[in-house]
Amino acid sequence: MLMLGGIVLLHITTIILLLVATIDNAWWISDAVSTDLWGRWEMTNKVWHYTNLKNYPEEFLQTVQATSVLACIFAILALFVFVAQLFTLPKGQRFTFTGILQAISSLCIMIAASIYTAEFHTKETEGGYGHSYVLAWISFVFTVLLAITYFVLRKKSE
Repeated sequence: MLMLGGIVLLHITTIILLLVATIDNAWWISDAVSTDLWGRWEMTNKVWHYTNLKNYPEEFLQTVQATSVLACIFAILALFVFVAQLFTLPKGQRFTFTGILQAISSLCIMIAASIYTAEFHTKETEGGYGHSYVLAWISFVFTVLLAITYFVLRKKSE
C-alpha cells in the first residue's frame, strides 16, 4: 500500500512539474527578457510587456508547444488509466498500457526540451535557461522512471 501511494504521489508530482514547465514563463531568462513557449516578456521602463514570439522558426516553435502539451495530456491520461487498472486488471498482470502512455509522455517532453535546446537561443550571449526549462528535464526523468515502474509493476495477488 505504501508503494502504491508513493507511485501515485510521484505521478501527481510529475504532472504538476509538466504543467508548470509548459505554462510558466521562464524557459529563457535574462535581466530584461523572460521567454516561455507562448510569448516573450520584455522589460522596458521598469515595466514588463508581453510580446509575441518573433524571430523564432515557426515549425520548431509549434513542435515544442505541441509536444509539451501532449506530454501533459499523456501523463494525466496515464494516471487515470493506472487508477482504472487497479480495479479492472486481473491479479498478477502488469500495468503495460499505463507504462506505454507514460513512455509516450516522456518521449514528448524530451522532444520538446531537445528541440528548444538545439534550435532556440543558440547565438544569444546574454541570459540562460530558466526554471521551466529545468523542470521540463526533471519531469522527463520522472516520467521515464514511472514508465519503467509501470512496465515492471504487477498487480498483487492476494
